[in-house]
Amino acid sequence: MLNKKFKYGIISAPQPEAVEVGLEIFEKGGNVVDVAIATALIQTVVDPQMCGIAGFGSLQMYLNDKRGHQAIDFYGRAPLSVKEDMWLDLIKKECDDGFGFVLEGRVNEFGYQCMTTPMTLKAFDFALKKYGNFTLSQLLDPAIKYCNEGFSIRPKVHAFWMQPAQAGRMARVSVVNHFPEAKKIYLDKDGNLLKVGDLLKNPDMGKTYKKIAEEGIEVFYEGSIANKICQDMKKNGGLITKDDLQSCEIEENSPLEGIYKGFDIFTNRPPGGGIMLIQMLNILENFDLASLGHNSAKYISVVSEAMKYATIDKDKKVGDPKFIDVPVEELISKKYAKKLSDLIKSGEKANVARFDSSSIESKDTTHVSVVDTKGNAVSLTHSLGSSSGVITEGLGFMYNNCMMVFDPRPGNVGSLAPGKTRFTSMCPTIIKNADKLKLIVGAPGGTTITMGVLQTILNVLDFGMSASDAVSAPRFITTSNTIELTNRILRKTEKSLQNLGYPTVRYAVSYATPLVHAIRVSNGDLDAGADPAGDGLALGI
Repeated sequence: MLNKKFKYGIISAPQPEAVEVGLEIFEKGGNVVDVAIATALIQTVVDPQMCGIAGFGSLQMYLNDKRGHQAIDFYGRAPLSVKEDMWLDLIKKECDDGFGFVLEGRVNEFGYQCMTTPMTLKAFDFALKKYGNFTLSQLLDPAIKYCNEGFSIRPKVHAFWMQPAQAGRMARVSVVNHFPEAKKIYLDKDGNLLKVGDLLKNPDMGKTYKKIAEEGIEVFYEGSIANKICQDMKKNGGLITKDDLQSCEIEENSPLEGIYKGFDIFTNRPPGGGIMLIQMLNILENFDLASLGHNSAKYISVVSEAMKYATIDKDKKVGDPKFIDVPVEELISKKYAKKLSDLIKSGEKANVARFDSSSIESKDTTHVSVVDTKGNAVSLTHSLGSSSGVITEGLGFMYNNCMMVFDPRPGNVGSLAPGKTRFTSMCPTIIKNADKLKLIVGAPGGTTITMGVLQTILNVLDFGMSASDAVSAPRFITTSNTIELTNRILRKTEKSLQNLGYPTVRYAVSYATPLVHAIRVSNGDLDAGADPAGDGLALGI
């Protein structure tokens, strides 16, 4: 037993409704995989633009038996009909953090051409059939109930809808209420967007989930739901066809492994963000971070340089390994990290080049971390990107908009190609110490994910924080040459950074994305933290 205080285990996620259902599944005999996916299915209902069955994601698990560490990747793939240069003439600018492009007509961001193949539903079914005690049909029942009975709109859900235009992207309210099916769900009888505390019901999604529960996922990928999806796409100039739905496959592989100061790191492989995470940890292993002082100017400058070097390498070298040769061993080698750390120690500043830049990425994803009292763990991140706005009539769920992140310029690591996956910063991670669980961590938050997860890991491993303190500590993000600071970073520290030659941006908010959720194992005890920037909950049973 890891913790005598909990009979079953502990969950941390951004949605209290989802955590509650996950705890119920624990009580009914579910294992960590069942609990994680039950939680995730509720997330698709109560955070319907953050995630959904028409999305993508990555799952890390550790099963305390012969199966050990497993990774299930279900990244969205470009439709088979795409052409490498089809958007070349539409480029306006690259996002400041290098995560996507703004195009004329916003065809890659919004509407029927911005979707990658829906992978989430297939992944959940795959994981349950291979590792779960429950069926997808059983775990859909609570989600169907929330669809039909409704849920109270939380502040973070509403905040997403009201997110202003950023990075040259559309204001999110323009996405939520543009298409008739979305209006039907998210506007009141007077045509106004639903408010915090209003009850949101989605009976069409409930019908879709019920049909999937009764007929299996085949109905979504090959049957009547697939037919509706494809008819809608064809009618409105969409890129997804039945060939895309029928050909998508889930990938199961071993996790990407690293070592940080004696701790074993298990995270996701490219095109996931785990490679950035391990590279940054390798660089920082060459510094006595604790001696620098937590969130001192020197500490922030050192960690920011590691963030910048990992970002530069991601932009140039990391993509879908089925299409490009990703130099994984080079990027996560201790030798390469030592070279970069020496550059940082010399005072040299990395330069993150951008193409006509002026932006910040959307941060719309969700996460769940689960650990049980038997030493099993799951870290699951899944997303719709920032959502397409499109809902097929009668189906209730929104599609992803992950085509936005592909590079419309031919010949680059992230360029368009049929069936290709784009880079994602998702990095669900499990950390062990002497073969025992130490930290389970992950986050939503676009390109900020790896940076938030990194700081949470450092907070626990280098500064000895609890999971709650680690996810709550003031954070900074550096995905360009500018260091972005939350409002709890001291102003004198910001001034010191500026004196060191760093441009800075200060958020008005005290807490910002990513929304990190973590569970720590310490001396046989479990403690969890839900990022205070969200509506989340960390709770054991």
